[in-house]
Amino acid sequence: MSQSQVAYLVFDVEAIADGDLISRVRYPGEELSPSAALEKYQAEQIEATGSNFIPATFMLPISVAVAKITADYRLQDLTVLDAPEYRPHLITQKFWQGWSHYGKPTFVTFNGRGYDLPVLELAAYRYGISLPEWFNIEARSFDQSRNRYNTSAHLDLMDLFSNFGAGRVTGGLNLLANLIGKPGKTGIDGSQVQSMYDEGKVKEINDYCRCDVLDTYFVFLRSRVLTGHLSIEAEQEIVTEAYQYLERESEGNTAYQHYLEHWGDWESPAE
Repeated sequence: MSQSQVAYLVFDVEAIADGDLISRVRYPGEELSPSAALEKYQAEQIEATGSNFIPATFMLPISVAVAKITADYRLQDLTVLDAPEYRPHLITQKFWQGWSHYGKPTFVTFNGRGYDLPVLELAAYRYGISLPEWFNIEARSFDQSRNRYNTSAHLDLMDLFSNFGAGRVTGGLNLLANLIGKPGKTGIDGSQVQSMYDEGKVKEINDYCRCDVLDTYFVFLRSRVLTGHLSIEAEQEIVTEAYQYLERESEGNTAYQHYLEHWGDWESPAE
């Protein structure tokens, strides 16, 4: 593999609830409107769990941001899919087409195994998209793309840092980003996406998704130091190049402007 070839796709998904599906599946015969069904389900979730989180099975992707990363870990490009319309069926189609087009690079996520990929897999099921190379269930167990321990197909950073669930990553991506000086959450988190969508703030959702991908990318870089794939000096050089990329692309890009405003540099304890 050449150093400039796309080897990794770092991505994040933001999703909205399908109120019509919730109405039909959870409340058949009650003739609830989509918004009423969602409100009822959220209230039940709050009572049961303390959170209005809706499971991935009832969600539709409204934002997918994808960063193309080369074999030597450099940021080549970062885009949001199907802008500015952000249609779930085309977001899903473009995501899986892109993975195939670039030769099936390794997915890199934070908790993508628990949320992001299930959303996109079920969307592919809903929209009739065939994914034989991803659902390669005839392959040997470890060679199957969806095998939990096949990190060459999908590196879930939450699995990496939690030792595949043996521990807990309390603080999540926000904490890991802050440990290395990157912005993390800066006023928006996933719990606000539904209300933002209802208010017509789809672009703002996609800006937030871009920033989450950037955090994931920088955490991925530091994880490569941890696993011995990069020296800390090489990682810092790549981080500087990524900063310069964001500077070049920031004109007219509110997501990058916001990220740079909250940028922090990692400080070596030796300094």
